[in-house]
Amino acid sequence: MQELGEMQKKAEEVAEFMKCFANPHRLIILCHLAQGEKSVSTLMELTGIAQTSMSQHLSKLKSENLIEYRRDHRTLYYSISDPNVMTVMNSLYEIYCKEITRT
Repeated sequence: MQELGEMQKKAEEVAEFMKCFANPHRLIILCHLAQGEKSVSTLMELTGIAQTSMSQHLSKLKSENLIEYRRDHRTLYYSISDPNVMTVMNSLYEIYCKEITRT
C-alpha cells in the first residue's frame, strides 16, 4: 500500500509539472526557448503573442521555475532553467515536430 501512496504523490507532482505544457501559448514559447535563449521581443516576433499576454505567460513559467531570465540593460533574455523541461521538449519535438521541420 505504501507504493500506491508514493505513486499517487508522484502522479500529483507530474500533473502539476505538466500544467504549463497544457497551454498552447506557453508550449510554443517553450519550443522556442528549447532552441536557446531569446529576448522578449524576439519571442513576441516568433510567436505572434502580444506583449501583455507574453508577459503573463513568461511570468507563469518563471513562477513555476521552468524558465529564468537575465537582464542586459533594458532587455530581458529568457531561457529554460529546468533540465526536465528540456527532456520533455525534446521528446515532444521527436514525437510531433520532427517531420514538420524536415519538409
